[in-house]
Amino acid sequence: FLGLGPGSRDPATVRRRSRGPRNRKKGWKRWAGPEARLGREIGDFLEDVVLQQRATGGLIAEQPDEGLFFVDTGNAEKDRQLNKGKEKPLHVDLVLQPDSKVPAPKNILAHQIPNGRKEKRRRQFWEKQAEKGVLPRAERRLRARLRRGGAPPDKAPEKGRSDPERGFYDIWAADNPLDRALAGQDGWFLQQTKKQRVKRPARLQTKPSQVPAVEVIAAGGSYNPTFEDHQALLLQAHEVEVRKKRAEDKVEKQLRIPAGTELPTAETVFQEQCEGLLEESGDEEEGGPPAPPAEPEDSPKTAPRPEKKTEQQRRREKEARALAARQRREKAARCRRQELFRLRSLRRQVKRWEGELLRRRQARLAKRRAKDALPRRLGRLKYEDPSLEVQLSDELAESLRTLKPEGSVLRDRFKSLQKRSLIEPRERAK
Repeated sequence: FLGLGPGSRDPATVRRRSRGPRNRKKGWKRWAGPEARLGREIGDFLEDVVLQQRATGGLIAEQPDEGLFFVDTGNAEKDRQLNKGKEKPLHVDLVLQPDSKVPAPKNILAHQIPNGRKEKRRRQFWEKQAEKGVLPRAERRLRARLRRGGAPPDKAPEKGRSDPERGFYDIWAADNPLDRALAGQDGWFLQQTKKQRVKRPARLQTKPSQVPAVEVIAAGGSYNPTFEDHQALLLQAHEVEVRKKRAEDKVEKQLRIPAGTELPTAETVFQEQCEGLLEESGDEEEGGPPAPPAEPEDSPKTAPRPEKKTEQQRRREKEARALAARQRREKAARCRRQELFRLRSLRRQVKRWEGELLRRRQARLAKRRAKDALPRRLGRLKYEDPSLEVQLSDELAESLRTLKPEGSVLRDRFKSLQKRSLIEPRERAK
């Protein structure tokens, strides 16, 4: 049964707060153990039973409906007449009423009128002018309209947005009535006067990356994966760890001292530090005769001038040059005549060249698409894929009740923004 008190709850679901220190000897048997917990539950039950008997004369579960509920058959108007029109305010309203005997200060600004003195002088001025027969312009226009025969005929009310018979138009269409007033005007003038929006560049319409906003994980990372999918995910995680281990081994190998290298000792270090000092002191002590000056070398001999050619030699060289030029021209003409018989081979060569150009173009396009799928370099740091969330075969949950949450939604969204080249990769400040 439910408790009668406003804060009573089911004893089975209430978790009692530990009372008293447990590091003392007197608290060992008082608040610990199933017997003490059962005693506390029985005590709470008996207290609740006593409270129900005191308030309702018995247990609430055993009371009939007539003892718990009643039908209100009173008359509110009759009660108001008996109370002489006075209704008792609620307690919450009485609490909020001020109980101070000192009245609140008046807000003078709430009773002031803006430009009150100026309006008062203006009203007094027009009262004096009205005694002389002079009226303000608005008053004169109103009286003239009344003399003409009353107010002008009212215009037909405009159709509002809620009128079903009003006309409809597409605001995105080329001939919508909102743009008719701007038709025929200069586009530059409309852009500068803020009457026409600046055309959005086409480069802003394209996404920086074709990667979807929400990527689906591998089949092996699902709740109940198949054996093949789970093994494929484990293999992928293993390859990632192998690459990390190879990178660490490479760095360690580069920093490792080669085998067979003699390590420096204190004696060799001291000898290396004193190497230059000992040589300088030995050179200063040793003194010898100066070396004899070197004899100057002989001046280089000039090359002999060639002998002057005779007229016959010049004529023979000229004839040889003319003969070589004529032979080159004849060979070129003979090659051009031979090209006519190579049309089929030339056609096949052109086709092969065009096929090679098409293959290169497709390769460049595929390379560009593959590059667009990768995250761009927006800062000094490169994008790094997050670690795979993988469970071993003995860690797989048998049911959804025992499934443990993995990963972080905030970190996943942050990495997705970096992968789609929307923000630059960052590292946590140290």
